[in-house]
Amino acid sequence: MSQDRLIVALDVPSAIEGMALAERIGDAASFYKIGLGMLTGGGLALANELKQEHGKRIFLDMKLFDIGATVEAAVRGLAQFDLDFLTVHGDPHVVRAAREGAAGTNLQILAVTILTSLDRGDLDEGMMREGDVADMVVERAGRAFEAGAHGVIASPQEAARIRALPEAEGRLIVTPGVRPAGAADDDQKRIATPANAVAAGADHIVVGRPVWRASDPRAAARAIQDELA
Repeated sequence: MSQDRLIVALDVPSAIEGMALAERIGDAASFYKIGLGMLTGGGLALANELKQEHGKRIFLDMKLFDIGATVEAAVRGLAQFDLDFLTVHGDPHVVRAAREGAAGTNLQILAVTILTSLDRGDLDEGMMREGDVADMVVERAGRAFEAGAHGVIASPQEAARIRALPEAEGRLIVTPGVRPAGAADDDQKRIATPANAVAAGADHIVVGRPVWRASDPRAAARAIQDELA
């Protein structure tokens, strides 16, 4: 589990670049996230290759949102790739449909609460209801767990409160918005260091740019692993 706590986000444009990056990282990471940015660049093929030929764990970050029947069908199709995690939006009807689509497989459904790149001003612009962002994240997490989510995506700043929910027992908390000390915040607004995120209750942390922008991605990943250890 300790090696798997770090999920490296392969946020590069193509499967070719993603595989080259994974090869540079080598044994410093065993878990990778592949998101929408690479979907048209061979992302599913890369996910399958890393999983089947290199023994890596895969987090497919699609953040699915649609009517229940469409989400169920999409998840059923993705589940055939024998991947580990898949994200959907945390609305209860979406989570329930995703669980139906993943039934009979090992695919774990993670519900997105509120994106770590958003703050109260962004929610106001999107006409989301009033309220403290952290309170909303915790409430959405609880509802997602009740709907059957295996885990949730939340910022490190909300992890401790989510972990304290009765519904969170035995469920996963995965935290993006993690930045090693001294790294740039980039477009993340609710952040913490790797060690602080895990101390707050996160099971896995997701780190992208601080690894793949580094001159030595393997060393950058290894430094995060050492901090987590």
